[in-house]
Amino acid sequence: MNTQSRSDSYAAAGVDITAGYRAVELMKKHIATTLTDGVCSDVGGFGGLFELDVTGMSRPVLVSGTDGVGTKLKIAFLMDKHDTVGIDCVAMCVNDIICCGARPLFFLDYIACGKNVPERIADIVKGVCDGCVQSGAALIGGETAEMPGFYPVDEYDLAGYCTGIVDKSRIIDNKTMKAGDVVIALPSSGVHSNGFSLVRKVFDVENSDIKTHLEVLSGRSIGEALLAPTKIYVKPVLALLEKVNVRGISHITGGGFYENIPRSIPNGLGAKIAKSSVRVLPIFDLISKTGNIDERDMFNTFNMGVGMSIVVPDDEVETALKILAENEEDAYVIGEIVESDEKIILK
Repeated sequence: MNTQSRSDSYAAAGVDITAGYRAVELMKKHIATTLTDGVCSDVGGFGGLFELDVTGMSRPVLVSGTDGVGTKLKIAFLMDKHDTVGIDCVAMCVNDIICCGARPLFFLDYIACGKNVPERIADIVKGVCDGCVQSGAALIGGETAEMPGFYPVDEYDLAGYCTGIVDKSRIIDNKTMKAGDVVIALPSSGVHSNGFSLVRKVFDVENSDIKTHLEVLSGRSIGEALLAPTKIYVKPVLALLEKVNVRGISHITGGGFYENIPRSIPNGLGAKIAKSSVRVLPIFDLISKTGNIDERDMFNTFNMGVGMSIVVPDDEVETALKILAENEEDAYVIGEIVESDEKIILK
């Protein structure tokens, strides 16, 4: 740790340089768990270095994604729990790029805070590292910006960026999708990281007790259920891509079914989803009842228990379900692709 660099004047303005050094020292052990063969730089450099291995690829394509955690962070502040939101940050990026078949290579994070509390920053980065391990990505860089007067001292924002790779011939682009293909659901772990502006309004989280444990949530509190980290689907999907002709993948984020599933469907086709087949999680029933939100708005805002949908040929459904089960995904069929001018048909 750097013991020479310090500034009393900067500290008086609210920025503690030495706290930044302390935070880096605390996070190093977590970062070490994410290192893969391609990493060729240490923490603390001006840029993260990654050696690209394109063995076996004829036309390698780099795929990038970036996102943040959004107002779910408000729940973390209220619960004073900061070691899982980093998983959300990684998930929102890697789950996007896996939709075109890309394998994540590396990740970078950005944390902006009102006050650098080293232990809290290390907890946040621990979550980022957990997400990187789950997705096979290396954390090769990041930035922590202490911004007094811009953020409250007990709050922060978190965003990230990832890069992955896929052979051009294996990009999932929906060109072969056709009527009769089957839509498979991969279960979510909860609300994931979208719709929290509505969630916070429904439960009035700033003025109510979200730490009380509820039987309807299997003994968890509302706060605990809402903080359940976004599920990362990278490894199961990569395993599926090795053996099944996947024709489309949708990451179900903000906008729910109505916005996300159509993004993977070509013109002239639509997804006919059987609402009765969707395994709606208890947290969504609670949101709907508490906020008096109708069913369409629920499906147009939340994932409703489906974090990702995958389209495969009808004759490969059983194989797909078997591979996903072997990778600890309790996947199930929720619909089919039909000829339609409507992109999404929920009945």
